[in-house]
Amino acid sequence: MSDDHDATGAMNFIFEAGVLKRAARTGWWFAGVKHPESIAEHSFRTALIGVMLAAMEGADPARVSMMCVLHDTQETRITDIPHIAKRYLSAAPNTAVTADQVAECPPAVADTITAAVTEYEAQESLEAIVARDADKLECLVQAVEYHHQGIDNVQRWIDSSRAALKTASAQRLADAALAGQPLAWLVPPPAQP
Repeated sequence: MSDDHDATGAMNFIFEAGVLKRAARTGWWFAGVKHPESIAEHSFRTALIGVMLAAMEGADPARVSMMCVLHDTQETRITDIPHIAKRYLSAAPNTAVTADQVAECPPAVADTITAAVTEYEAQESLEAIVARDADKLECLVQAVEYHHQGIDNVQRWIDSSRAALKTASAQRLADAALAGQPLAWLVPPPAQP
């Protein structure tokens, strides 16, 4: 019975995480984006950026990517609260939300997820710092893409994301994003002689 209960608890968290595929990143509505990316879409690219930043900074890419995947899972319960709303609302800490989310999971699963979220929120390890930089850099990259799609009101996201970056590698990638073109990768490289 215990194994079935654990499996059910784990599956409930998996189903809950699926909500992130449908939940929008709400801050972009203020910039005029009618159909912003989902939280899951943001988390996917954050994890990819995290792997790259970890490699560049000498951090553990697997640990960083795990924190990136989990960093917004609490938003199934507290939603993506826009920055302006945080002046008026207070949410439970992400660690407390995570504890509730994984309470019925197998202990090893609950411990793994809780430890990663706790580490991310504490911002004391290189991996946590890199994961947070990946989150901020993904927001900056998304703002650059929206700008190239004709959304003009994104500079505040670019500025606040850029200012929050801690690692030299994230700052270098931010500079490249700001100087680059989102669809430059479509152009084939020059032929080699």
